[in-house]
Amino acid sequence: MTDREIVIRLRGIRNQFGSQVVHDDLDLDVYRGEILGVVGGSGSGKSVLLRTIVGLQTPNEGSVEVLDTDLLSADDDTRQTLENRWGVMFQDGALFSSLTVRENVEVPMRGIKGLDPQIRRDLADLKISMVGLQYSAGDKYPSELSGGMRKRAGLARALALDPDIVFLDEPTAGLDPIGATGFDELIRNLSQSMGLTVFLVTHDLDTLHATCDRIAVLAERKVLVTGTMKDMLEVDHPWVHEYFHGPRARAAASEGSAKADRKGD
Repeated sequence: MTDREIVIRLRGIRNQFGSQVVHDDLDLDVYRGEILGVVGGSGSGKSVLLRTIVGLQTPNEGSVEVLDTDLLSADDDTRQTLENRWGVMFQDGALFSSLTVRENVEVPMRGIKGLDPQIRRDLADLKISMVGLQYSAGDKYPSELSGGMRKRAGLARALALDPDIVFLDEPTAGLDPIGATGFDELIRNLSQSMGLTVFLVTHDLDTLHATCDRIAVLAERKVLVTGTMKDMLEVDHPWVHEYFHGPRARAAASEGSAKADRKGD
């Protein structure tokens, strides 16, 4: 048992598309201030689970409670207030191609009545700076950015309203190792400095080692196991064992140890 505050509570979630059951009787708790990595095999419904929590996918059964609010029974006003307390970065950044980076980051702020346009612009520039982009990036369009820059711009928009929770869908997918390492460090630093809770869908073992406090494994249509990386290494389920003990896992663990040694020097 733990006395840590639960900010996301899922109980009995069932997601079904036609005859395909993706989740069945799925339970999960996410604690305030942690970075939770969600992993699973192809078809395990990692992104579906994220979409369920943020209200883009209504489950066939179960309950979704976020920040002490029942998402499925909340009225429109309550739901909008709740959605302002989280930010989402989808895998491709999901930026509006016709808007500059600054304008993209400003989009969530436009719902704040009475916010002066200059203040909105200044806040957008602050968020752009926080994710490690140059000031000049604010005037660029998504098509003018590299993949890594687009992801950082997407993260800046997710942070626009100073959320309690950030949802990240495969944040390092498609990045080269250097870019992925930099993004992992950014997530960790932002979580610590802003007190963020991070729900992170990933398949990247390096990210799990470098970033996550706990890991949740989706398998057999539910959350099979949760725990630290050390806990994962002791699970004897075939998929979990292969994932966390395979060649890629050993390489990630070795790199993680090397980084820790360098920090200690």
